[in-house]
Amino acid sequence: MSSDRVLAAVDLGSNSFHMVVARVDAGTRTLRVLDRLRETVRLGAGLDEGRKHLDEHARARALECLTRFGDRLRRMEAEQVRAVGTNTLRRARDAAAFMEAAEQALGHPIEVVSGYEEARLIYLGVAHSLGFDNRRRLVVDIGGGSTELILGEGERALQMESLHLGCVSLTGSHFADGRIDEARMRDAIVRARLELEPVEGGFRAPAWVQAVGASGTVRAAADVCAAREGTPPGAVTAEGLGNLRRELVRLGHVDCLEGVAGLSADRRAVFPAGVAALCGVFEALGVERLEAADGALREGVLYDLGGRLGLLGTTRDARAATVAALRRRYSVDPGQAERVAATARRLLAQAAPAWGLEEPFYGEVLDWAAQLHEIGLDISHAQYHKHGSYILRNADMAGFSRQEQQLLAFLVRVHRRKLARGQLKGLPERWQPVGQRLAMLLRQAVLLHRSRSDAVVIEPQMGPLEAGMEVLFPVGYLSSSPLLKADLEQEQRYLERAGLQLQVREKPA
Repeated sequence: MSSDRVLAAVDLGSNSFHMVVARVDAGTRTLRVLDRLRETVRLGAGLDEGRKHLDEHARARALECLTRFGDRLRRMEAEQVRAVGTNTLRRARDAAAFMEAAEQALGHPIEVVSGYEEARLIYLGVAHSLGFDNRRRLVVDIGGGSTELILGEGERALQMESLHLGCVSLTGSHFADGRIDEARMRDAIVRARLELEPVEGGFRAPAWVQAVGASGTVRAAADVCAAREGTPPGAVTAEGLGNLRRELVRLGHVDCLEGVAGLSADRRAVFPAGVAALCGVFEALGVERLEAADGALREGVLYDLGGRLGLLGTTRDARAATVAALRRRYSVDPGQAERVAATARRLLAQAAPAWGLEEPFYGEVLDWAAQLHEIGLDISHAQYHKHGSYILRNADMAGFSRQEQQLLAFLVRVHRRKLARGQLKGLPERWQPVGQRLAMLLRQAVLLHRSRSDAVVIEPQMGPLEAGMEVLFPVGYLSSSPLLKADLEQEQRYLERAGLQLQVREKPA
């Protein structure tokens, strides 16, 4: 690897798509931004609120933008790029079909992140842009489709919430025809307050000493307030926001915002809704001054990616910490988890070349699944694999995308009993062959350690088959291990029902 390395982050927001390209300086282990691209796509405006489907115009705008982004990323390796989708792609029922075309246009996989993960990444981007200290901060990000609230100290996010409140969705419900009047503005602020009400107690002053805004909405409001009032740029005050609200009502229509100093043309249509959402935040959380930060979701994605690759000084892969926390929370037997994980790793090493599983992520997810395959036992022994899968599918898991959680939940779901085809079809199509093969390896590792003993286990030599696997034991070993032999025969029947083969043979040592 060269002394410097280039990374890229793509943020598919509900209002705008962003791309940031940065170089990692090997000496300081910090990022230096090389390029930024932003396009107003308004993906959220194309989401039908009834059927939750994206219309053709929104799809076309998005794919054209991603094609242009993809041209910039053409020469970058997959591990150097992380692309994330947010609220609109979380809500769209036809997101899978759109994602296939979007990934082809961009030339890289796209992850859909939960609101919880989006909030964590936003805070990471803000914290790096402001520098680390021990002050407790409130971070507010009013996006196109959702609003994230985070309390944190230094690099660590302590409390996170994601709300269905965004400037695109609020525009559609209150300012769709462009008119702005006092009644509409008041109703939009009340709508924002209703979304904030269930969580405002935990985020209200004096729970923090500094409030920071991390979105285009906040930066636009700060720029307009500075231009109107002659104050230093970079912050929104309660007084300035109140004046801005009254000025928008006086202007009466988004077409009249053309002459507003500090407001870009592509922000005008959603600006009244953004101001209403911001007013709701100020009122609900007792904010008097909100600093505008440069860092946001895409910067957080960059730092998170650099941490995963071990390229940055402070940031680490959050997924490993999440797995460890889940093990503790659900009282997983650490000895059994490590026994199964170690065997699964060795089986994967044998299978990886033939099955195309050399990518490091496959080893990581197999290890995580082995570490967590028994978390459902904390709920009930009966059907514990189903309980564990439910937890992993629905938990807030820092560092994980929704697709990664799906794969992890699938592996835990099928690590014993039937290898259900219906479960496999729930994975993204590109991960279905991978999921099936990793599941066979995990099942074999669990089977070999069924006794839960520290005694040495004879692990088989493994021969990957196109539709299954072959395991080879020393001559006479199976006849001296009748329980293992019976387990393998049962496993053959389970895999056969799933259309897979398990060939069991003995050979001289």
